[in-house]
Amino acid sequence: MPGRLIFTSRGRGSGGYEPSELRNPERDLFLFRRRLSLVGVLVFLAFCGLFTRFFYLQVVQHAHFETLADTNRIAIVPIVPNRGVITDRNGIVLAQSYSAYTLEITPSRIGNLEATIDKLAEIVNIEPRDRKRFRKLLDESKNFESLPIRTKLTDEEVARFAVNRYRFPGVDIKARLFRQYPFGEIASHVVGYIGRINDKDNERIAEWDETANYKGSDYIGKVGVELSYERDLHGTTGVEDVEVDSGGRAVRTLKRTPPIAGNNLRLSIDIKLQEVAEQAFGDRRGALVAIDPTSGDVLAFVSKPGFDPNLFVDGIDPANWQELNESPDKPLLNRPLRGAYPPGSTIKPYLALAALNSGKRTPNQTIYDPGFFQIPGQAHRFRDDKPGGHGTVDMYKSIVQSCDTYYYMLANDTDIDDTARFLGKLGFGAKTGIDIEGELTGVLPSRAWKRQRFAGKNYRDEHRKWYLGDSISAGIGQGYNAFTPMQLAHAIAMIANDGVGYTPHLVKSVTNVKTGEVREIAAQPASKLDVKPEQLAVIKHALVGVNKEGTAAAAFKDAKYVSAGKTGTAQVFSLKGEKYSEHKVDERLRDHAWFEAYAPADHPKIAVAVLVENGGFGASAAAPIARKVFDRWLLGESEPGAAKDMPDSDDDDGD
Repeated sequence: MPGRLIFTSRGRGSGGYEPSELRNPERDLFLFRRRLSLVGVLVFLAFCGLFTRFFYLQVVQHAHFETLADTNRIAIVPIVPNRGVITDRNGIVLAQSYSAYTLEITPSRIGNLEATIDKLAEIVNIEPRDRKRFRKLLDESKNFESLPIRTKLTDEEVARFAVNRYRFPGVDIKARLFRQYPFGEIASHVVGYIGRINDKDNERIAEWDETANYKGSDYIGKVGVELSYERDLHGTTGVEDVEVDSGGRAVRTLKRTPPIAGNNLRLSIDIKLQEVAEQAFGDRRGALVAIDPTSGDVLAFVSKPGFDPNLFVDGIDPANWQELNESPDKPLLNRPLRGAYPPGSTIKPYLALAALNSGKRTPNQTIYDPGFFQIPGQAHRFRDDKPGGHGTVDMYKSIVQSCDTYYYMLANDTDIDDTARFLGKLGFGAKTGIDIEGELTGVLPSRAWKRQRFAGKNYRDEHRKWYLGDSISAGIGQGYNAFTPMQLAHAIAMIANDGVGYTPHLVKSVTNVKTGEVREIAAQPASKLDVKPEQLAVIKHALVGVNKEGTAAAAFKDAKYVSAGKTGTAQVFSLKGEKYSEHKVDERLRDHAWFEAYAPADHPKIAVAVLVENGGFGASAAAPIARKVFDRWLLGESEPGAAKDMPDSDDDDGD
């Protein structure tokens, strides 16, 4: 009955009754229904959340997750462009690229690297030098990079590895572009070479804002034209969208943006002339620069010994690297730009021109040469190279016979700062601006230079003071003077071109491969000497006399053209008053041999500076090299490999 109370009994220790809790079914049913509704709401909200999340992921974020899925499915592969071709002025190829297969290892994906290489060696020939080169690359590279263990695989080797590829995760075959230098050591310091990109290169690439364009590129120009014109030669990197499977292997190409090859360079040098010049040096060390004085075109650029740039293409092995670096002949030294030497008597024509310009001397003014010069009040004598002296000497004779005493006296009468200012107009003591890196300024001494040079705490005031003896030594191209062969070639080219100098350059034109547009490198006038034509004529007349009747006459005997030049011999160490004897001195302590010249004398087409390290006399060591170069350029004679011998000068008393 509704509302009826129900009592239950529960026994106690006393055996009495106690009423239990009262239950209300309606209330219980209400509570149950409320709980059920709450659970239903929670379930509904959960489904709403799931639906909302599903909608967000499938609709709102559809594009994002589609991109992620494609990223897992599609690999974006950079396509390295073909590097530009470098040719000489006549179109002969000096550097070009070709494609070949390489066997590459990604160290980060390899457990036991040495064991993997050992197993690879059972399939593909891997020499000890390959292992050494790989370890060198590994030390220089990041662990996740793909590094070549073998390059230029044969088709048979490619096939053998392809069959066994499943055994070598982290090892793959790739097609790479390789650089080739057909002439090897010839013109190596001009063309330069490429090498693997390092941290310093990456900084330079970032400065250019070209990081994206170098994705996939492993190599970059390191020296020479390869470095200076890197941005022209590199080209534009392409992109390929490749569908890959779960193992990372390419399935198909979805989209491709082809790369654009780098620009081609045509150099100003003539490789046949370059060969003649290099062969003329033989095994001797030295440098030669030949310039067209009317344009600044560098026709030949020799640094002996050179090196084979092909050694650097795959990454140079440690043995060859050690040999190049530790050789006492310094084959990696770019002597025309980075070799600074005392100019010796080659400085005399410029000092004579300065004297004419300042009024310190006239062409017919004479001095008497007893074979030495002595500063009044001092016991020391500055000796002439000819015992007994040259007698009465005017300006013409001072250059033709290279009279030291004439220039001792001139230096005594001239302020060193005035001399430095004039020589500076000829380009000495400054970079010529040639279009490859690494050029030194050399040393053009003056009072200010000496104060700066000896400004440190280790030097006293007497070290910084300029003395008359300093001027006397500088007057014959010794003392603190140190010029590069490039500077001397530039200076003699200015004399040949009536005082007008052009900035030397090695690249004559740049061709855009895509458009075919050719950008010519225009001749850039660098400076003009403020001297009178009649003053220049005096110096040029004397320079002709050097090759006709003076110190270089033997080298130019029977020449079919008239040339002008000046010999020079630069002292390597002090004789302390003793007479120089080439055969009694260690080879590397012998004098350096210089020669500067131009031809034809009346309408110059070529000017050269030649240095033979420790060669002795310029007349016998350097002048014959210039003769062979002139014969080749002006007459087409002396083909490479058949350069004729020139008679040596028998006048050991001159330069």
